[in-house]
Amino acid sequence: MARSAWLRWLLGDSPDDDRGLDPGKGLTALRWAAFIGLHLGCLGVLWVGASATAVTVATVLYLARMAFITGFYHRYFAHRAFRTSRAFQLVMALLGCTAGQRGPLWWAGHHRRHHAHADGPQDVHSPARVGLFHSHMGWFLDPANYATPWGYIRDWRRFPELVWVNRLEALPFLGLAGLAYGLGEALAAWAPAAGTNGFQMLVWGFFVSTVALYHGTYTINSLAHRWGRRRFATADDSRNNGLLSLVTLGEGWHNNHHFAPSSACQGFRRWEVDPTYWLLRGLAALGLIWDLRPIPGRVHRPAPSPAGAAEGQR
Repeated sequence: MARSAWLRWLLGDSPDDDRGLDPGKGLTALRWAAFIGLHLGCLGVLWVGASATAVTVATVLYLARMAFITGFYHRYFAHRAFRTSRAFQLVMALLGCTAGQRGPLWWAGHHRRHHAHADGPQDVHSPARVGLFHSHMGWFLDPANYATPWGYIRDWRRFPELVWVNRLEALPFLGLAGLAYGLGEALAAWAPAAGTNGFQMLVWGFFVSTVALYHGTYTINSLAHRWGRRRFATADDSRNNGLLSLVTLGEGWHNNHHFAPSSACQGFRRWEVDPTYWLLRGLAALGLIWDLRPIPGRVHRPAPSPAGAAEGQR
């Protein structure tokens, strides 16, 4: 890819273009190489071994970044399920980028497109339409989906800082890799009893944690539209799956979500565990966010017909 094309991609993916800017096939090899490289990096455990410290850090980073995706990217940027300040909005965008799932506006735009066309011809990750592999992760690597769909996120256009975070989304992610390595080296020097070092922490805290995070979040696009129970007759194939809710901190109550997308809580029954909502309640108690949208009263009424349910997905 020519240098001018790289600069055009960096500087030209602006909200002035409703179509976004497709960086073209020149990025395809790079994205696939990075994706495969992350998976191959997990094999590093064969050389660096394991320690309780490294595994604990990997688990914490998995849970934290899953919460950033579910609470910030999904429930805030995609569905505006609560309100916050402009400063904390920027913090949420930066933290979400550490998950390596592209920028907040790219993520929100594609997710809104999914809701607008769920399991229809224009849904790029419907397992019924494109198959399980493509719905799980193939769509994420498809050049047709590289551009930010600005037409679906007109409400975020007036925040130039979010546009820049969206363009430079790889920097927080790569920064996390550096922090993981640095933490391991610091522990090796100052707390050798922790039994870890820079490379071990890089492998576990960055590679293993990230790959687990990728496939955890991907299950909602693929498995949560194939296996589970349908409480509501929505005009799509969304399902409630308790196991996936544990993996994704509450996102597995997917049929609930498609019935009432703007609700800050996706677990509509007391037994439907939704840790992301607990996090949001905690942030609200601290005054960082407010006006969490409640579960709508219609949830407790008889389920509508599929035709009527379509209104609930917009």
